[in-house]
This record gives sequence, C-alpha cells and structure tokens, in this order.
Amino acid sequence: MDFWQASEKRQAVNKAEAAGEIADSMEVRAALVAKLDSGEMTLDEVQAELKKIKRNAKKSGKITRSQAWNRG
Repeated sequence: MDFWQASEKRQAVNKAEAAGEIADSMEVRAALVAKLDSGEMTLDEVQAELKKIKRNAKKSGKITRSQAWNRG
C-alpha cells in the first residue's frame, strides 16, 4: 500500500465517522479514555466496553473503524 492508497482509506474512515456510520468512532473512544483518566473505569473495563461496542456494531446498523478502513 502506498501513501495515496492509505490517504484515500483515511479519508473514507473520516467521511464515515462524519456521517455517523462508525460505532467505535474517535468520539466514543475519547469518551472511554476520559472515563479511564477520571478513574471511573479501569483499563480492563474500557477494553471490554470497546469490544462490546464493536461486537454490537452490526446489530445497530453501523460499522467499525476497521471495516471502514478495509472498504476504503
């Protein structure tokens, strides 16, 4: 994969996030990290929550960042 292909994939992921199609978007991930930093959740809890979000993405009609990258 060259620079241009990676750039196009990154743009596809960003476009999908902006459209609200991604279940584990950077906003969701940032919120989980904020909970981790505040001590509200442990690292294991945050990781388990992210796995749950990814697992339930298809059920909620969304895709994961990884799926968006692969489609891009």
